[in-house]
Amino acid sequence: MTITELHSNEELRRHEFPVTREKAFLAHAGVCPLPRRVVEAMADYARLGGLDDQEEAFPAARIQRARQTAARLLNAQMDEVAFVGPTSLGLSCVANGLPLRKGDNILIYQDDYPSNVYPWMALAGKGVHVRLMNLRELGRIRTIDVTGQTDENTRLVALASCHFIAGWRIDLAAIGRFLRRRNIAFCVDGIQTLGAFPTTVEQIDVLAADAHKWLLGPCAAGVLYVRKAFQETLRPTILGWHNVRCPNYVAQDRLDHPPDGRRYEAGSANLVGLAGLQAAMELVLEVGIDQIAAELLRKRAWLVPALQAKGYDVLQAAAPPEHASGIVTFSKPGADLPALHARLEAEKIVTSLRADRAGQRYLRLSPHFYNTDAELERLLELL
Repeated sequence: MTITELHSNEELRRHEFPVTREKAFLAHAGVCPLPRRVVEAMADYARLGGLDDQEEAFPAARIQRARQTAARLLNAQMDEVAFVGPTSLGLSCVANGLPLRKGDNILIYQDDYPSNVYPWMALAGKGVHVRLMNLRELGRIRTIDVTGQTDENTRLVALASCHFIAGWRIDLAAIGRFLRRRNIAFCVDGIQTLGAFPTTVEQIDVLAADAHKWLLGPCAAGVLYVRKAFQETLRPTILGWHNVRCPNYVAQDRLDHPPDGRRYEAGSANLVGLAGLQAAMELVLEVGIDQIAAELLRKRAWLVPALQAKGYDVLQAAAPPEHASGIVTFSKPGADLPALHARLEAEKIVTSLRADRAGQRYLRLSPHFYNTDAELERLLELL
């Protein structure tokens, strides 16, 4: 299936993405609707799980295939991938498992999504100095902002691959190379780019991302990547029968972990979620990440000036392609954005209403590759 085929065949589009039969869904930076094949994969597993032991319906070999698919998506090795669930849980596992000492510092951005703020803030209780990145514009993190705000005591930098309101994508490779040269760990919340833009981990130590946004998968079916060389540094903090050796389910005298990403998977897997995650990953790989990224940038390049022509202020309107994303966020002085959001909802156009620390309201658009120009034109007419 290609993007061209979807856009030229409405019957196919409605078949593959049932939400298009009812509404124009332009809020994939929030919580996505599920594609047909993801729904069917989960339903097929659930039916099998009703006939036998649930684990027999999703054997270990199938989990390994899902791990291989995730590794392909990230350009990682299979033994660097763990399935731990939500992004928040993955990032908390990292925050709690790092060997940080009193006097060490970490660098975060306080206006990132809270999932990538609170786990790090909690480290202050251990004597770790939590530095809050200073920026001139909401979400616009450049490599120079990182290089200028770390020092010899910095042990970790935790950032989002793309800001959830501003839509600014950071330069993962450049930031990662700088941090690796200085032996500073780099942890990434990848949920706003995985499935939408190439999100590869060559220069990253840890990445966590749930599937329920651009990846078009179910909630709480996330991926945790931990670089192989970093796994001995990042100790597991949630323990159970699955990630500690227990032959014949008998607890042993010592904690021996698997020699790969499974060391972070404490217990039984979310198998129905994994069924959906596998189908979602296969879908975006079939369409092609590069093709998806190009389509999202094409939509953005068309939407930004069209919104500006209607008098709206667009966040990061001038972002170059290497930093732009599928998120287009806008506001207008004096406009009643909650009322506008509700009106669009009544017209079966789904957008997101967001606000910044100062209380400024925004409407956020995040169309995906299967959304058509006709849907966007109708949105603009209503605006």
